[in-house]
Amino acid sequence: MDDDVLTTLKILIIGESGVGKSSLLLRFTDDTFDPELAATIVYDVTKRDSFTRLENWLNELETYCTRNDLVKMLVGNKIDREENREVDRNEGLKFARKHSMLFIEASAKTRDGVQCAFEELVEKILQTPGLWESNAQPRGVQLADEEHHRAGGCGGYCSIP
Repeated sequence: MDDDVLTTLKILIIGESGVGKSSLLLRFTDDTFDPELAATIVYDVTKRDSFTRLENWLNELETYCTRNDLVKMLVGNKIDREENREVDRNEGLKFARKHSMLFIEASAKTRDGVQCAFEELVEKILQTPGLWESNAQPRGVQLADEEHHRAGGCGGYCSIP
């Protein structure tokens, strides 16, 4: 009998329209990038207003969420457009620390930080016992090996406040 347990995680990606939520997910799941992807509703490092509206998104999350032990990650997307940057990395990190969130900067276009963002998020979820309904160990989730993390496999993008 096989003892492996497959686990399904629900991840909610919220943020302003055009910041790259769908592009981040598409890059992670299919390793593709479509510059013509239609906008859906993370924050964009080249648009300060997407950063300043983060408080509104957090309020929405707290208002409608039924759990207190959520794992939250702040993602500053579009770091490939450094010349147009309006939000400094330290501002994002400070905001994440203030709200007890994981933090990463990424680029769905170039792949930088995308894999790491999802790996770190899943790892933190797995480390939060209250999120699991049973005592079963979620062995079906594949993460980067321990050596990858010790060697700085995330390329310095991830910060855990």
